[in-house]
Amino acid sequence: MGVPFSAYGAEIYLGGLAGQAPAFPTDPAKLEEAARAVLDDGPFGYVAGGAGAGATMRANRAAFDRYALVPRMLRDVTERDWSTSVLGTAMPAPLLLAPIGVMSILHPDGELAVARAAAEVGVPMVLSTASSHAIEEVAAASGDAPRWYQLYWPTDDDVTVSLLGRARAAGYSVLVVTLDTWTLGWRPHDLDLAYLPFLRGVGTAIPFSDPAFRARLAKPPEDDLMAAVGQWVPMFTGTALRWDRLDLLREHWDGPIVLKGVQHVEDALRAVDAGMDGVVVSNHGGRQVDRAIGSLEALPGIVGAVGGRAAVLFDSGVRTGADAAVALALGADAVLLGRPHAYGLALGGQDGVRHVVRSVLAELDLTLALAGFGDVAQLRAAKDAVRTSG
Repeated sequence: MGVPFSAYGAEIYLGGLAGQAPAFPTDPAKLEEAARAVLDDGPFGYVAGGAGAGATMRANRAAFDRYALVPRMLRDVTERDWSTSVLGTAMPAPLLLAPIGVMSILHPDGELAVARAAAEVGVPMVLSTASSHAIEEVAAASGDAPRWYQLYWPTDDDVTVSLLGRARAAGYSVLVVTLDTWTLGWRPHDLDLAYLPFLRGVGTAIPFSDPAFRARLAKPPEDDLMAAVGQWVPMFTGTALRWDRLDLLREHWDGPIVLKGVQHVEDALRAVDAGMDGVVVSNHGGRQVDRAIGSLEALPGIVGAVGGRAAVLFDSGVRTGADAAVALALGADAVLLGRPHAYGLALGGQDGVRHVVRSVLAELDLTLALAGFGDVAQLRAAKDAVRTSG
């Protein structure tokens, strides 16, 4: 048994004895406020904003408010072990860093800083196709740490196959295919500022470094940026995805494949029937469809319908370790953490991301321990760990 995640709290308190407060907030609301203070309007709005009037973002949080843990007492959970394995990936806790693109708008090191912080803590990072750094560069920053690759599916099959081959060769073990962003949602924060980083060649490092994509260009992106942007943007947005195209991915990816953006039981079942290895219950953090249901509202039904035949992960609305605890108690195999680690990146690069991840893990550890659980198996076996609160 190693040092519990909750020890991070003790580190912070001991620092207080030397007159040192933590460099970054532990309260997620204050974390967002602090990030707002250091970021320009465009980058902050791109990360913090959502679709339409923000109803789906609010629904994500409201869904958490409808569930409550039911703590149990006098259980010996002094020693705890949250390690697990999801789709062949061993992890110290059922937590991953969600794929977030264009992270160089938050900090110059972007995804490289996230990868290094994730590797330090041992939490898998899911790299976005919209990365500011190439697949191979982020893999090198990750070292031997586990890593997954998220695909925004290009319309050009040769480019798709090339991206998959590069990711697999660079040690990414699981493919996460985002379904809900085949075209961009209506995002007033970005529209009011006319701010879309891709049109400036930001978040395009992966395609612009890809040989199959570069073969489509008259000049390399270094010599004609706008022509490269004009080739890429319609290749990854604007064309709807189809179920019958999943065979292409299976043919060219020999590891697990997960579909991200599932909100309906029938879609989850169809994914299983199509031979997919898992789904991520997600509404893209409320960034795509306004007035959609909160992700947590969809989770129990999908878990029950899938019945263990595939992994069910959860994303959207997670801000704290207690949030993650509720999602896990409702049956998620693992939880993806999004905006909070992006705010940590904005505030302190690698150090900021590490702080946020350690904070979430510490709260997850403490929350479940104080609720009477000491490991993932014990939580899974419980039938009454969480209930609706009203």
